[in-house]
Amino acid sequence: MRHFKALLASSDHPDSFGYAMRNRRFKVFEALIQKNFPNGKVIKVLDVGGTDYFWKDRELVQSGKLQITLLNLQEEKNLSNGIKSIAGDATDLSMFEENHFDLVFSNSVIEHLYTWENQQKMARECMRICNKYFIQTPNKHFFVEAHYAIPFIQYFPKSLTYSILTKTRLSRLRKWDPRDAKQYLDEIRLINKAEMQQLFPDAQIYKEKMMGMTKSFTAHNMG
Repeated sequence: MRHFKALLASSDHPDSFGYAMRNRRFKVFEALIQKNFPNGKVIKVLDVGGTDYFWKDRELVQSGKLQITLLNLQEEKNLSNGIKSIAGDATDLSMFEENHFDLVFSNSVIEHLYTWENQQKMARECMRICNKYFIQTPNKHFFVEAHYAIPFIQYFPKSLTYSILTKTRLSRLRKWDPRDAKQYLDEIRLINKAEMQQLFPDAQIYKEKMMGMTKSFTAHNMG
């Protein structure tokens, strides 16, 4: 049971299915890095919503090829070599000039911005401050909703979803704290393929597959 619960945990848990999917996606990212940037170049990366644990053991960071700046609502402390952190808002990156970074990277963040207008702001800002970008989000129409791990719950009324999260253990084998459940229900706005293409009109859309279905989309302009 403990192992099964770990599989269903959020993607920051090293034994979770989501973590494994992120690692698989990162291999695609590594290949694109090699294709787009010459050997010997130090690449300045802004990770919107990123964490130290995601990057600290990556060879690209340990070798010095990538210099990572994490951007979150609060600054992260006690970081690994090659990684720094700043506090900021993904919808307003005016602290940076155009093309300040070589690359903007983001995993499963843009769906947490409450509104379509905020998602548009983040997309515009990410494209403004970098030459290249690699930005992922779960597929709105994948049969298992990514945050609650419950089939088709993204189509339920929010009031029903709230009750399921807080009164049952259907989501990741646990009951949610009511405050966390409300926060997630307020902030999450899932994105479909057409919207992702609209947000990033010059992007290629990499479709991450699971059982022949698209689990997530990554918009990138890395060829």
